[in-house]
Amino acid sequence: MKLCVLMGSPRREGNTASLVGEFLSQWEELGQEGEILWLYDHPINPCLGCMACQERFDSLGCVQQDGLEPVFSAMSGADVILFATPIYAWYCTAPMKALLDRVVYAGNKNYGVRKGPALLEGKRAASIVTCGYPAEKGADLWEAGLKRVCRHSKMEYMGMFCRRDLGRSVSFLDEEKIVEVRDFARALHLAIKVDEL
Repeated sequence: MKLCVLMGSPRREGNTASLVGEFLSQWEELGQEGEILWLYDHPINPCLGCMACQERFDSLGCVQQDGLEPVFSAMSGADVILFATPIYAWYCTAPMKALLDRVVYAGNKNYGVRKGPALLEGKRAASIVTCGYPAEKGADLWEAGLKRVCRHSKMEYMGMFCRRDLGRSVSFLDEEKIVEVRDFARALHLAIKVDEL
C-alpha cells in the first residue's frame, strides 16, 4: 500500500514535519511504502480558470507547465494521499491551496461539453495538521474543505489528525503526540485493510 504525503509546510524541522515523520516511521514499520513531496519545492501556480483541462480526459490537460505534473503523478501512483499542512489563517498554506484548486478542476472532468472521469477516483485521503487553536476552532474549515474535495474527486476521506501548538515557550513534540500520531497511522492502515477484505 503506497502512501504519498503532500507536505504544505515551508519548515522541514517544523511541527507538521515532526508529526509526519513519526507517522511515516510507523507506516513503514507496518511494511508499507511512503514518500513525501514538499510542495514548496514544486511551485504550483494558481488556476487560471481557462477550462482547457476539460477537453483532455486522459490527463490533467493543464496549459501551465509548472510543478503540478510530478506532484499529480505521485498522487495518481499512490493508494493513500496524506495532506499535511500547518493552518496559518484558518486554512492550509498557499502551495497546498494552489494544488487543490488545480487538482479539483484538472483532475475532475465535470465542466466541459462532455462529462469525463475523476482522475483520482478510488484513492483514499487523510490529513495531518497543526494549528494555534483547538482543532474545532483552528482546523474545522480545512477539514470541511478537504472533505468536499474528496467527495467531488470521488476519493474516500479517512480522517484528520490535528494537534495544537501552544507557542514557542512550550515544546511541541512530546511523547503523547508521538504515541497518538503513530496510533493514527496504525488505525488508518487497519481501516484500509478491513475495507479491502
